[in-house]
Amino acid sequence: MNFEDYETLPTNNVSTHMMAGAFAGVMEHCVMYPLDSVKTRMQSLSPANAPYRGIAEALHRMVVHEGVLRPVRGIGAVVVSAGPAHSLYFSCYEYLKDSLAHRMNPHIAHGAAGCVATVLHDGIMTPADVVKQRMQMYNSPYKSLSECILRLYRTEGLRAFYRSYTTTLAMNIPFQSIHFMVYEMAQSLTNPDRVYNPAAHMMSGAVAGGLAAAITTPLDVCKTLLNTQQTGARVYGMMNAIKMVYTLGGPLGYFKGISARVLYQMPSTAICWSTYEFFKYFLTSRGLISDSHSDSADRNEIEPTIPKSSFGSSSLSDNRPSVSGLSVGVARELPFLSGTGIQGALSLTTVHTADSTHASSSLLDITHS
Repeated sequence: MNFEDYETLPTNNVSTHMMAGAFAGVMEHCVMYPLDSVKTRMQSLSPANAPYRGIAEALHRMVVHEGVLRPVRGIGAVVVSAGPAHSLYFSCYEYLKDSLAHRMNPHIAHGAAGCVATVLHDGIMTPADVVKQRMQMYNSPYKSLSECILRLYRTEGLRAFYRSYTTTLAMNIPFQSIHFMVYEMAQSLTNPDRVYNPAAHMMSGAVAGGLAAAITTPLDVCKTLLNTQQTGARVYGMMNAIKMVYTLGGPLGYFKGISARVLYQMPSTAICWSTYEFFKYFLTSRGLISDSHSDSADRNEIEPTIPKSSFGSSSLSDNRPSVSGLSVGVARELPFLSGTGIQGALSLTTVHTADSTHASSSLLDITHS
């Protein structure tokens, strides 16, 4: 299969979307996890967390003062959750995108599909984000994922894992709507033929992710505050978090860590989309995921077209005269015969008709070649 055939691949195979989405999600979060840790630190409003002047300084201080592996602490939470979350995310998006595109404007359909997919995605990722960010914070008291989960459950209950869910949805629904609409529009400009083009997928993903991240940074700061609870007072709900961010940081507090968030999201979405599109292409083109539509399409391409007889079977079947209520027979092609000692092919055409104009025609034509 050529790269040009990429966009003709079937897009209704749920297994393909789920597997490609799982690979993309794990790859995206693992590669960009150190920068995600820096973003969480820079968004912290806790007085105990010394302010960082930039991304490089934050990463340097984490490595020098807390160890080389400190930037990847808590990565297990996203490895476990990113696979199933992104499987639902991409399979739901692809299905709804195709379903809604016939009923509304394509750009609106892409945004609506992204909204619904986000609800499923965040239902799995929100608890993982809580655990991850608790372990990313400065002077985190948790030594392992299991300890963090157990202590969090015992001290704050099950609702602690979903305390930021509404805020996460309020952030991610506009984020993903902007993300998908900008990505599809960028694809129309950079990849109008919709072929498999890794450079176009990465560029479109980076632009879409960076723009959506910058716009939704204030809600991401509120989400971090709800997940980490580092203000010394309990923060409950989105409105309470919005007020607390303003109290502690003023108007500029809503944009803490915006550079780290944009710098994280641009390569993150570029990796996610390019990985997803690659595995979607790879799984289908190599036949690792079967699809009934592709099988039938392949059969149609392989099977030769059988030439019709001079009588035109389609015309006879559609406009056949009838005699005494009986329809006239249709010309039938018998398969060619060949064997040892027979030179050439024997083609037999039998015609049964009540039309007098064909009475004098030969009922048996034998051609030797």
